[in-house]
Amino acid sequence: MKQYEAVIKVMEENGGYATLGFLNQHVLRIRDCAWGTKTPFASIRRIVQDERFFFKIRPGLWALKSFRDKLPPEISPKEHLPPNARAEYDHAYYQGLLVELGNLKKYGTFVPNQDKNKLYLGKRLSAVRSLDSIRPFGYERIVRLTQTIDVTWFNERCMPSSLFEIEHSTAISNSLMKFVELQDYNSSFYIVADEPRRREFTSKLSMNVFQAIRGRVKFWAYEQVADYHARTAELAAVESRLCI
Repeated sequence: MKQYEAVIKVMEENGGYATLGFLNQHVLRIRDCAWGTKTPFASIRRIVQDERFFFKIRPGLWALKSFRDKLPPEISPKEHLPPNARAEYDHAYYQGLLVELGNLKKYGTFVPNQDKNKLYLGKRLSAVRSLDSIRPFGYERIVRLTQTIDVTWFNERCMPSSLFEIEHSTAISNSLMKFVELQDYNSSFYIVADEPRRREFTSKLSMNVFQAIRGRVKFWAYEQVADYHARTAELAAVESRLCI
């Protein structure tokens, strides 16, 4: 079996689509395909860009052209869908990527209960997150606030290590205000949005009201999240093959 055929096989078995991270973890498990290269993950990244067989849906998410008309709307939203429906699918996709990324890095992962039934690559977010309820890490008011944050990673001491707000179209300042309320915790804060919103993020963060957290909030563009997800999956695949 040729290398591109192995990628096609994994995608077909997964419903015709896959994240690059998923491919990194599963393609090399196909026994009758030889990968005579020291950089198989770079080869996978190159293969999915072959427009004869594949097309890109979102950052980090690829599908087979033969499945283009068979994909469910949460995977590949149809053009006739209203913008709010498309935005909800996109939002849930990046939540799912961040949850999987946290799982790969051995954190406890939580998404708000109001989002748990949203679909991420054919699964409900409740099936992806590792925690069914938020850790009671502090005062009730602060815990209630954290329950509304899009994705939270908890460390082994049940404390919030990293918190992510995905800003597809809503006001970045609202998320920054949540982070202000959590400034007394040793947590990292992230705004996740499309690259063109980076300038807006920088502008909002420069306001005096956010001075206390200015050095602790980072901006991750969607492409950065997808790339980090894929590369973390690479490392997990290597560790698995080495039985680490």
